[in-house]
Amino acid sequence: MSTEYDFIKACWGQPVDRIPVWLMRQAGRYLQCYKDVRAKGGGTFLDLCKDPARAAEVSIQPIDILNVDAAIMFSDILTPVETMGMELDFVPGPVFAKPIRTAADVDALIVPEDMAQAVPYVPAIIKRLRVALEGRVPLIGFGGAPFTLACYMVEGKGSKDFAALKQMMYGDFPLYDALMQKITAMDTAYLNMQIDAGAQAIQIFDTWGGLLAPHDFELYILPYAKQLINGLKRKGIPVIYFVKGGGTMLDLVKEAGADVIGLDWHVGLGKARDILGDDVAVQGNLDPTVLYAPKPYIEKEVQRILDENAGRPGFIFNLGHGILPTVPPENAIHMVECVHRLSLK
Repeated sequence: MSTEYDFIKACWGQPVDRIPVWLMRQAGRYLQCYKDVRAKGGGTFLDLCKDPARAAEVSIQPIDILNVDAAIMFSDILTPVETMGMELDFVPGPVFAKPIRTAADVDALIVPEDMAQAVPYVPAIIKRLRVALEGRVPLIGFGGAPFTLACYMVEGKGSKDFAALKQMMYGDFPLYDALMQKITAMDTAYLNMQIDAGAQAIQIFDTWGGLLAPHDFELYILPYAKQLINGLKRKGIPVIYFVKGGGTMLDLVKEAGADVIGLDWHVGLGKARDILGDDVAVQGNLDPTVLYAPKPYIEKEVQRILDENAGRPGFIFNLGHGILPTVPPENAIHMVECVHRLSLK
């Protein structure tokens, strides 16, 4: 297993010289250079995701600007769903023209036999990034968790409650299970393809996992999350599982079997570590809106989180969700600098 980077060491619970830090959605609209690349190349958001040269360029930008300790491939959690035969668009949020509602819809879904052939731009991006980042920072690959992907596939778009999926989940479990099995098979192949291409860690985003009560999480989310994580080529590749809103059921989130648990800001870091124990690393969990605050306040919040961690190994500093598009870049730079300076041993 590779332990040359502090980020990878922290994933395995090993000692580090300083706490590693990166930001979810660190490549994005808050950076002018990202907007410049979007404008220069033209086309849609999906076009950017499918252009290896531009996607690699925007993936590298926050490494140069923020001095973060890991890069994450620029893409979207829903891009592999297209390979299943669903037409995806962004207007500006994700929209599927024909949502999955019936057994015939589920039967029609495809699980590609060769994921690298189905989304050739993804391994191309990863290979470019590994060359460009070698010796600097490790590269994180990622995907959506099966439940979160199903939310969009059944609803057809974003939602506050994803009622269409819940109707299927509660009212026709065999149909729900058939859908989730196909999604999980696709997801497993997609993430393993990223590992084969050179991803050095994998992050699984369960953005909507916190929509369910803990007993429903155990029934309707956990089995498929376990299946996905257990199906990954994990030898030397740490897996991070982030359930937004999962702070009230960390014992169940841990059961999924990831090496690192991502935390949002609705749970105290110290309390979360006490619940999770010392055998799993954690990532988090600054409220993203703190990056709108004055710099002294940002520094105070960074120190608070470091104090809550209390020097325990296996900690990666991050936001509790993605960086917001109107955050001043200088505040993000300051946050990273504070983490590095305040945690240096």
